[in-house]
Amino acid sequence: MSIKVSNVSKFYGAQAALNHVSFEVERGRVVGLLGPNGAGKSTMMKILAGFIPPSSGEALVGGFNVAAQPLQARKIVGYLPEHNPLYLDMYVGEFLAFVAGVYGLKKKSQQAVSEAVEVTGLSREAHKKIGQLSKGYRQRVGLAQALLHNPDVLILDEPTAGLDPNQLSEIRQLIVRVGREKTVMLSTHIMQEVEAMCDRVIIIKEGQIVAHDTPQHVRQQASEEAAGAVEVEFMEEVSRSVFAQVESVARAEEVAPRTFLLTARGAEDIRPAIFQMSVKENITILKIQRHEKPLEEVFRDLTAKNV
Repeated sequence: MSIKVSNVSKFYGAQAALNHVSFEVERGRVVGLLGPNGAGKSTMMKILAGFIPPSSGEALVGGFNVAAQPLQARKIVGYLPEHNPLYLDMYVGEFLAFVAGVYGLKKKSQQAVSEAVEVTGLSREAHKKIGQLSKGYRQRVGLAQALLHNPDVLILDEPTAGLDPNQLSEIRQLIVRVGREKTVMLSTHIMQEVEAMCDRVIIIKEGQIVAHDTPQHVRQQASEEAAGAVEVEFMEEVSRSVFAQVESVARAEEVAPRTFLLTARGAEDIRPAIFQMSVKENITILKIQRHEKPLEEVFRDLTAKNV
């Protein structure tokens, strides 16, 4: 396993940021670490990057214990924190050469900088000062420094925060491309990014894992739990009151023009009853299908605060 986390907890005083968290990630995966603010995402990433130790439990990166073997673990980890720390008065090439020196690359420094610049699409910006770059290109510089030493594992905390749609697309493509050869763990609040980039998702709530699977399986499981819900679109304008005659429909919500989300009283399939009602009322159904929850809705359900 490229990453193996076993029963990790992290306490700040009496407050638990992480509470007995365990998961494994294989090489060549892009994994989304998701959760509301304060759920423990950044704490988990800082532990894996070797910046803070766990209070208990064990975190292995590439087989190295990040607490007991910090130097070996850090050599194979590239880390981009949420607030990308850059020297704005340095030129791009100059900054990356400096970071290469910190990594101790020595004779390989120039080659490493050239490769990182090429991979992250910084060739035309390498002669500029970092302070002159747009937010998107500054993020590329942060990714380049994380990739300089050719790490096996990339830890990216909010790598696309504040980017415009074009920059988002470019950074997503870069992360997916890098993830074919390395293990990438990233955090984000944008569910579209997760579905576009990630092979698996880990959802954390209040320091504990509430879901760990592929995005598709997480959505499917949530949708199966609400198996009685269907979405139906009509050709004509339809009043919500028409569903009162269908005994098996517990709730009808208009979610778009002439489109309703219908919830069954139980787990039964209500589509036959809806077809019969449409024939009786002489209204035309354009589409009827089981409702599959989008990942954003599943995320809200899983991380909602208990009242």
